[in-house]
Amino acid sequence: MKWSLNELGQIGSTPFHFEEVVNVADSIVKRNSEITAISPAQVSGFFVVDSLGLLGSFKVSVKVTLPSTRSLKVVEIPLDFEVSEYYVSHRTHDLSRFDAKDVVIILEDDILDLNQAVEDNILLQIPTRILTAEEEASEDLPQGKGWEVSEDGRNNQKQRDKDTIDPRLAKLKDFFDKKN
Repeated sequence: MKWSLNELGQIGSTPFHFEEVVNVADSIVKRNSEITAISPAQVSGFFVVDSLGLLGSFKVSVKVTLPSTRSLKVVEIPLDFEVSEYYVSHRTHDLSRFDAKDVVIILEDDILDLNQAVEDNILLQIPTRILTAEEEASEDLPQGKGWEVSEDGRNNQKQRDKDTIDPRLAKLKDFFDKKN
């Protein structure tokens, strides 16, 4: 669904409510090849003109299927999140009226594409750590001959390095402990 910025700017202070089912499966898989499937997104919210400009506030519910980051088994992740963004014309050069924490989207050709906004925000919401239910419940991490996975890998390696004594220097270990 697309709207022109001029058209939405004319709604004034009366919120323009919408509820849509947005299918972004094809375009989102092109942008992130790890996504194996995605359900149509349920999107509901409103657009309103406030003192800063056109504010879009909407809720997105979608299920994304991705491989586990540990075992590559398929995991379906439900994503439910809210988006609050300001939309401005590409002709707007002064953005100083916005706070640093405001999300401001500059619209090319002054066209607001809801599908694009939903797609961008879904990609931002995908977690970096994806585990199957079994992997979440298990305390055991994968390991093999000479290797193991650890959650805090650097600290464990430093501790092992500290505890391991170089055999060439083993005799010097007790050098200062001798009482003469």
